[in-house]
Amino acid sequence: MNPLLGRLNAYPFERLRALTQGITPNPALRPISLGMGEPRHPAPALVEQALVNSLSGLSNYPATAGEPALRDACAGWVRRRYGVTLDVATQVLPVLGSREALFSLAQAVIDPTRPGATVLCPNPFYQIYEGAALLAGAQPAFANSDPARNFACNWGQIDEATWARTQLVYVCSPGNPTGAVMPMAEWQALFELSDRHGFVIASDECYSEIYFGNEPPLGALSAAMALGRDDFRRLVVLTSLSKRSNVPGMRSGFVAGDAAILKQFLLYRTYHGSAMSKTVQMASIAAWGDEAHVIANRAQYATKFAQVTPMLAEVLDVALPDAAFYLWAGVPGGDDIRYSLDLLAQYNVAVLPGSLLARQAHGINPGAGRIRLALVAEVDECREAAERIVAFTRSWQP
Repeated sequence: MNPLLGRLNAYPFERLRALTQGITPNPALRPISLGMGEPRHPAPALVEQALVNSLSGLSNYPATAGEPALRDACAGWVRRRYGVTLDVATQVLPVLGSREALFSLAQAVIDPTRPGATVLCPNPFYQIYEGAALLAGAQPAFANSDPARNFACNWGQIDEATWARTQLVYVCSPGNPTGAVMPMAEWQALFELSDRHGFVIASDECYSEIYFGNEPPLGALSAAMALGRDDFRRLVVLTSLSKRSNVPGMRSGFVAGDAAILKQFLLYRTYHGSAMSKTVQMASIAAWGDEAHVIANRAQYATKFAQVTPMLAEVLDVALPDAAFYLWAGVPGGDDIRYSLDLLAQYNVAVLPGSLLARQAHGINPGAGRIRLALVAEVDECREAAERIVAFTRSWQP
């Protein structure tokens, strides 16, 4: 077996399952889960119909680069959403959801023969970043989120020696689990560091269409254009339909950016076996071409957050995030694991302890003392969960 497999850490939900063994949730209350960040709104009818209309595509092997019509649809959405024009032949590539591409990109761009190969991740973070680094033969390093700066990554924690070893930086904006959006100043600083040290930036933007203000979140491509980086050098953006269009089971997304990197990534993918079914491609074209269902989806999340956030703010350290569908809440006493286990046992509500989403770095675990609540269920279920959390917290003894 590949010895690097032994370096992988258990996934947060595996660790949580181990912690909850032996706990019997209150049987008088129906179970409610705010733990898994899986969209639960219905899939759009136009996407379902497009799948049915395209079943003949199952009879063909798909091209790894995707159909020209799909690349056109992806580039068209980028143009409408960000005002950025991409070369559909060289700067856009369909992928099987952002998770698959986040992992495989590291395998394509990391040179493990260079001493001290390092991948820099936000902290807390989506654990695929760490696993991708480890299986690429690199060492993960972490930039902690800063609660005093709306949970922005503290890139200043990273010393020059670490920057010099870094080959890939993962960023997540809007962030999981914090919902923080990177502003232009942070992008400029990161681009300048990339120019100085030569690392690739992988921008995970799968939550970009779930936001609560009047302005959509700034994306890496539009930030690069505004800063005169229209060649998108050393930048790859990854996004998907899972959250935007409530179709996580389709496993459909795309990457865009530096043409030289995408050329090599395509070469890797022809061996990796990651071509998207033509049936899914046709449904993806329908999804990327329609905004009405996205607007309706965003409105559903806005309704939930508007009702639930003030309730929880009475007992937890929590506020409306910039974007995404998570609340990142501080718990009384600071013991996020004990709080989560007691909540499950007494009120049958599952949440994810924040410390399981982070690593000890720079002297702290930046997820400790917080919980992640995924408001993915319908409004009534989210309200009921919030009511239970309020009741539990008022009686809980840290």
